[in-house]
Amino acid sequence: MQAYCASNPSGFYHMTSHQQDSLSLTFRRGRRPDAVLGRVEMEFEGLQVALSAASAPSMCFTVRPRRGCLVLCLGLSLLTLLLQSLWMPESSRETPPGKSPAVEDSSRHGVRRLALRLDALSSRIQRLTRDGDPPGLHDLPRVLQRAPSLSYEQFLQAGWHSDPCYAFYGVDGTDCSILAYLSEREDFCPTLPSRSLAIIPDWLQESTREKREALIRTDLTPLFEVIGSSRGPAVRFMLSRIKRLSRRWAKAGEKIRQKIGHRPQQQLRVLLYPGVLAGGAGQRFGEMVEKGGPLGELVQWADVSTALYVLGHHLIFASSQPLLRSLIGAAPGKGSCPIQSPLPFDLLYTDYHGLAQLQAAMGLSFHHYQCRYRVLDSFGTEPAFNLREYADRHSYSTAWGSWNLQPLQYMTMFPHTPDNSFLGFVTEELGRDLEEQEQTRRKANTAVIYGKQDYMWQGKESYLDVLSQELEVHGTVYQEPGSSLHLPSYTINHGLLPQDQLLSLLRRAKLFVGLGFPYEGPAPLEAIASGCVFLQPRFQPPRSPQNSDFYRGKPTTRQVPSQHPYAENFIGKPYVWTVDMSNSTEVRLAVRSILHTQVEPFVPYEFTCEGMLERVFAYISHQDFCSDSHPSWPPETALLPRLGSAGKSCTAVCHDASLVCEPALFHLLNNATAFSRMGANCSSTSAEVNHLFPAYNQRRRRCFLQREKLLFSCAGSGSLYRRLCPCRNYQQGQVALCKGCL
Repeated sequence: MQAYCASNPSGFYHMTSHQQDSLSLTFRRGRRPDAVLGRVEMEFEGLQVALSAASAPSMCFTVRPRRGCLVLCLGLSLLTLLLQSLWMPESSRETPPGKSPAVEDSSRHGVRRLALRLDALSSRIQRLTRDGDPPGLHDLPRVLQRAPSLSYEQFLQAGWHSDPCYAFYGVDGTDCSILAYLSEREDFCPTLPSRSLAIIPDWLQESTREKREALIRTDLTPLFEVIGSSRGPAVRFMLSRIKRLSRRWAKAGEKIRQKIGHRPQQQLRVLLYPGVLAGGAGQRFGEMVEKGGPLGELVQWADVSTALYVLGHHLIFASSQPLLRSLIGAAPGKGSCPIQSPLPFDLLYTDYHGLAQLQAAMGLSFHHYQCRYRVLDSFGTEPAFNLREYADRHSYSTAWGSWNLQPLQYMTMFPHTPDNSFLGFVTEELGRDLEEQEQTRRKANTAVIYGKQDYMWQGKESYLDVLSQELEVHGTVYQEPGSSLHLPSYTINHGLLPQDQLLSLLRRAKLFVGLGFPYEGPAPLEAIASGCVFLQPRFQPPRSPQNSDFYRGKPTTRQVPSQHPYAENFIGKPYVWTVDMSNSTEVRLAVRSILHTQVEPFVPYEFTCEGMLERVFAYISHQDFCSDSHPSWPPETALLPRLGSAGKSCTAVCHDASLVCEPALFHLLNNATAFSRMGANCSSTSAEVNHLFPAYNQRRRRCFLQREKLLFSCAGSGSLYRRLCPCRNYQQGQVALCKGCL
């Protein structure tokens, strides 16, 4: 039986945009050509292998039109001219400091050698074309964009048994089974002539589900069953939270129905997969829930689940890897193969752990569906860390980044990273009837310390001593059975309290006191919602990946000036006081001022049920990461451009103008006209791959545009650049939405 292999649909080999960017960026940055010669030669090694295979009489291949080879010849000739143009005569070069003539000579010969190799390849193709297509000419396969196809075929022939998924899809080591797999499962090859001419891999086909309208729901009982299908303390915590807040969600749903009733939304099928709860690590995380561990992520998972349900979408909740694999149709095995059928979900909410688990289960199809992912990411991911090649090249690689998503697909707990989408959560508070009862029992001299594990208290004795001189100090610290706590003797410790009892304690207290950790959690907002004043430490210098073990390795360059920057910047006095914890006088004066200040319970609108429903509705209605076109939301009318000072990020530039940076509007500024409108006199304009661009170099009067849309970034600054920033206004109490943008 004849063997048939892959053919490139366009009939010729081409460099991918990734390869072109890599090559041009390397030469623009002035790196020696011989430093990348090996890399470029490797890209064309597959071309040589394929050509050799094409003229080997022992192989049998699909015959394609001769014009494909002619186009390939033309393409290679053009690339040869490009590389030869980069090989400049010695007289036209400046000698860079520190480079010897020998190095320069080696560089020139490196580019010349590569150009000659390309000329040879071009001649070889012309000869093949002139002599006529040999029997079974193997056209150049599309997989050459990543690796030579023959190498992949050889790998499958030798290692198809390395993953049971290959056998599941019919691979048995023979040429025909491998080529059938490559054409019908991985879409690397055209359909074999002996099979249907219209076979498309199942996972690439469009879903044919019936479309329905999403209708607002106010009865959350079915949601209890959706979430309750999983087990463990973490899920129990989520379920109890949803039940406690169910009345508030129902009322908010009615209000949202009135606001958006004239704008129907299609019902989406949504998978909720908190990967942090899966496997052995998930079991350990769940156990910590009952021992004072972090609850912020679970709060957010509970609330986004409820918001999506109230908005009328069809939800599936999974917290185990076996269930995940079953739901997405993963092939049995180790995850080397694509899924069996189209992904049955329009959106897939997960976290960084879940992304890795999805990739391990979906194989090639993981990237095909990546526009549907929404990643809950408490501390944010900046664009420079997100684009893998850029991160690797510029030392932005971390264990958490490099997924090549649209930065707005990452969804944060607070609006600290405008490059991401602010998802948020709902601040829990007591009902109005209980508020009045607790108000009559409030103690003016009571403080509750924010720290559920005693290690958080260590080293804070002087700070706590000052507080104890003015206030009765209460704690809610977890105590392991049979162990002792290391708390100051004046502390009244209640142990780990259920949420309703904790809220009751906060309603009777005057002050909620931060110790510096945990960072940016939901508890301070709950305390403020209960009528407490939040006292927190200022960090000098600010916490960052450079000086904090907690932030080290996270995909952000943020400078965190206090324990809770949102509370400090968006709420502020009289509800939030930020002090130098080591300055006893400042702490004492702040406490005395707080004791003479009356505050009422306060919840920012964006942290209410209604505010979160608005936000989630807007994201689902307007965020389309599967389209190649420029984003159309927020509308162009929302753009308020600013040309910042040198050394400032767009986040800071917009904040200084009482605005926020809107990355979805960067494309409107990525042109020379935008610079001239802002008064920048450009002597030259060029497009480059740099997360600081678009930007203006005032000293050289040069304007730089952005060439990689995934690197449009509100974060990032450089001393040489004045950044061109897309700012916008925002609704009072709803920073995620511009005025009139719902």
